[in-house]
Amino acid sequence: MATDYDAPRRGDSEEAGKNSLEELKSRRGDAQAASADVDDGETTESYELPGADLSGEELSVRVVPRQQDEFTCSSCYLVHHRSRLAEVTPDGQLLCRDCAG
Repeated sequence: MATDYDAPRRGDSEEAGKNSLEELKSRRGDAQAASADVDDGETTESYELPGADLSGEELSVRVVPRQQDEFTCSSCYLVHHRSRLAEVTPDGQLLCRDCAG
């Protein structure tokens, strides 16, 4: 069905005559009041600040010793697989690709 966009709209013109300026202002105020921000207490309660006291918390991490095919980088002190070894310095220090490059 074709729509003639130049023709006056019947529904809008009828409603425009019924609504007074004061009524429109009161509707706008009601709509703004309904959409006001509400501070959620749940959001702030779940957020922990850095340096918070975590003395009561326990970690359950299984520590695995360094394997035969791994090395510790002498610059960043991370344990890497031997495939990440970039160079061995003259004094015997091992460097990973990230630190050497």
